[in-house]
Amino acid sequence: MKKLIAFVFILNLINAYSQTTDTTSKESWKKIYRATETKVNDLVHTKLDVKFDYAKAWMYGKAWITLHPHFYPTDSLNLDAKAMNINEVALLKGDKHIPLKYTYDSMNLRIRLDKVYKANENYTLYINYVSKPNDHQWPNPGDKGLYFINQTGKEKDKPTQIWTFGEPEHNSSWYPTIDKPNQKTSDEIILTVPSKYVTLSNGLLVNQKTNGDGTRTDTWKMDLPFAPL
Repeated sequence: MKKLIAFVFILNLINAYSQTTDTTSKESWKKIYRATETKVNDLVHTKLDVKFDYAKAWMYGKAWITLHPHFYPTDSLNLDAKAMNINEVALLKGDKHIPLKYTYDSMNLRIRLDKVYKANENYTLYINYVSKPNDHQWPNPGDKGLYFINQTGKEKDKPTQIWTFGEPEHNSSWYPTIDKPNQKTSDEIILTVPSKYVTLSNGLLVNQKTNGDGTRTDTWKMDLPFAPL
């Protein structure tokens, strides 16, 4: 009987140690501090107007981005913009485009604003650009953000599609933005595609216009702010 009791006691010790080790392993992540991204500017609204070159797998984009400083006054802005050609960066004042100074290193678009803006003082940027996801060597295949699937129609058993997958920080591969999950923006996207194709986006389809060149322009609007994912 004594031997049996000793054996059960040892088993209980082993089981208790195993549970403690397992719990420690599962709880260890709580000790790692994961700060949210520091906010200098806040996204307010994003409007995009995009068209596609199917043969080249390019997207021609125009972006109107409304922002304001998060807290401290600032005269500069950094946008995530990966593997693009940047053609124009301007401040929108009514119908006027006021050119802004900027630098671009193929990943970050650093813009000098026209003045120091205060917290909650909105300003709107206009950016004309070209996204070329297939022309860039990405560290991982899933980093492209924008995917052209059988865009020339040569593969008879595969549909032609263009779609995006931005989670967690890949939408900046097809439009300039502050590509962080703690940013929130309402949006509007205007898509011009061949008339035979169907479009789908966030929010509501608010307008469809048939063009005279065999294309159609669809406008989608999302009024509720959401992360650029």
